[in-house]
Amino acid sequence: MGVFSGLFSDLIGWLSLFTIAFVIVMGVYFMRFFSNRIAEDERNAAKQQNERAAKA
Repeated sequence: MGVFSGLFSDLIGWLSLFTIAFVIVMGVYFMRFFSNRIAEDERNAAKQQNERAAKA
């Protein structure tokens, strides 16, 4: 219990919590961002492949 009281009673503790939370949120954002871009790229590649197959 002493760890949490030290964490919440000091400015450095609050900054540490903010940093940890920020890194977690940033990681979630980047995972969603990159997975959406990968899915978009796959859709575009499939679309181009279908267009090439239709021309041939």
